Amino acid sequence: MTHWQWRPGHRRRWDPGHGWPPHGPGDWANRRRFFRRFAALAFVVVLLGVFGLLSLIWTAGERLGIVDVSGPSIPFFLVAAWFAGFAMVAFFSIGRRIGVPLRAVMEAADRVAGGDYTTRVGVHGPRPVRALANAFNTMTERLEKHDQQRRDLMADVAHELRTPLTVIQGRVEGLLDGIYPRDDAGLEIVLDETRVLARLIEDLRTLALSEAGALTLERETTDIAALARDVAAAFAVEAAAKRIAINVRDEARASISIDPVRIREVLTNLVSNALRHSNEGGTITMAIAAAANGSAPANADGRLSVAVADTGAGMSAEEARRVFDRFYKGPGSRGSGLGLAIARGLVGAHGGTIDAASEPGRGTTITFTLPWDRQTMER
Repeated sequence: MTHWQWRPGHRRRWDPGHGWPPHGPGDWANRRRFFRRFAALAFVVVLLGVFGLLSLIWTAGERLGIVDVSGPSIPFFLVAAWFAGFAMVAFFSIGRRIGVPLRAVMEAADRVAGGDYTTRVGVHGPRPVRALANAFNTMTERLEKHDQQRRDLMADVAHELRTPLTVIQGRVEGLLDGIYPRDDAGLEIVLDETRVLARLIEDLRTLALSEAGALTLERETTDIAALARDVAAAFAVEAAAKRIAINVRDEARASISIDPVRIREVLTNLVSNALRHSNEGGTITMAIAAAANGSAPANADGRLSVAVADTGAGMSAEEARRVFDRFYKGPGSRGSGLGLAIARGLVGAHGGTIDAASEPGRGTTITFTLPWDRQTMER
């Protein structure tokens, strides 16, 4: 016997390995579906049979003169009643197919409103209802992911704040108890930890504003190569201590409309990160160039590319993929894990993009691009 064949997008009526009707342990749902369909078909057949029998009797009565044909036609009422019954069956059948899944979605929405983001609904029913169920499940998956990210963020913030606060509390208690001498050296340690706290709080504020799209940019025409040289000079002492050379290569020779304070912060984070992961005798290069813009004419608006490359230990592909995540730290990292996340937010606020390319043992290159009006900004 040929079994019903399943095709993608169709719900299986019963297992193809079973006979017709379905039977066997664990097959009650399939059997219920089968008998419901059988009952609906039987109901329609009975209606048709009754209608046909009554019509035949009425016609025979008319021919024999038993029935008065001057009055309203009974077959007309029978047809009307049959269509009304069929319409009611169809209405309740369609209502059940749509109503049951919609009720499930509404009940699930109540659970989500109560904070249960693990809620999912079954995908069945007509195509629009299935689309609604899929959209609902996608929404709850994203809500669950965002809720987990929020929890992780709170845990990471608490962890980062705990360390400097512990140092400050221990040092102040030691000073009060006379364990540490009350001199400038002891107070300088406390002051350094308060600076760490202030920097962490400011980083969190900047990250929150950039991710919310509420960061205010003070744009002005800026020589980005000069900005890069200023950043290199700021790290000159630290780089010299590790015998690391910081070079600036300007191939674009152009000015660009940016917020110089924010882009300086991006470059500072990138160079600081490169210094932490570079070995003695290494090199850090900041290269500024015009990014490729497909087939656009030379004087059209394009993008300016800034690449910060180091000769450090490099990263794996998985680390490079996650390097812009908040509080992500690679092996041996001593930072807060916010620098590159902030850089991504600041570049995004300028309408740019940023990505990382790395290979273990061959260094890391982080490149960001910014919108650039070549026609008006070339020097």
